[in-house]
Amino acid sequence: MKYNTILITREGGYTILTLNRPGEMNALSSEMRYELLHCFSQLEKDDSVKAVILTGGDNVFSAGIDLKEISILEGDEFENYMRIMIKSLQKIYTFRKPVIAAVSGIALGGGFNLVTVCDMVIASETAIFGHPELKFGLNPLFDPLRRIVGTAKAKEIAMLGEPIGAREALRIGLVNKVSPPEKFMEDAMSVAGEISLRPARAVEAVKRISDIVPRLDRATALEYEFEISALLFSRAEIRKHMKKFFDKLKSRKKV
Repeated sequence: MKYNTILITREGGYTILTLNRPGEMNALSSEMRYELLHCFSQLEKDDSVKAVILTGGDNVFSAGIDLKEISILEGDEFENYMRIMIKSLQKIYTFRKPVIAAVSGIALGGGFNLVTVCDMVIASETAIFGHPELKFGLNPLFDPLRRIVGTAKAKEIAMLGEPIGAREALRIGLVNKVSPPEKFMEDAMSVAGEISLRPARAVEAVKRISDIVPRLDRATALEYEFEISALLFSRAEIRKHMKKFFDKLKSRKKV
């Protein structure tokens, strides 16, 4: 399918999905949200895709919701807008494969929401995150942010709406790595490339475990993780992966 507001680039075992409304600073229109929902739904079915990089390009990740569009919506139109917003974020949040946000420039409001539903974040030194929407009467998306930085810090970010630079974002655990502007995509691609070399089912299991075990008590969490391990170990393909791993170790020892 040809998209109007996003670009798709295939890179071996992973895919780069680029928000593509540069004239509107990648503001999140209804059309873009529909296309994100459709694209992620298709990529989830594609076994050749082991990971996805979500980016806005070199200059800006996303300025947030499309204020021009939302300001003229009425009644059912606004309800439909909110419905597709929820569905698109849910699809990315529950996507069974790792999603890496590669962020340069501003990621504000709805753009910041997109970042918080990804699994990992590689930020350019130019990246700025923030939730200014409370200043004009809209509530920020709180729960994904809380899960990353904790409740107290998430309240501060949501209620004050102050911008957060890349280094501060790294300090509070909002991003995984900060890179020079000319290298942030290279680093995101390196992470995606490494993930694509891992056994896909094991990677998906880690993502599922990371979502479920925080809700369990300690004993149940351990039991659940060992059940997943037993399920993975029962698969015939694990023998091939183990042999490949040990053969590589042997070759290193010989050198």
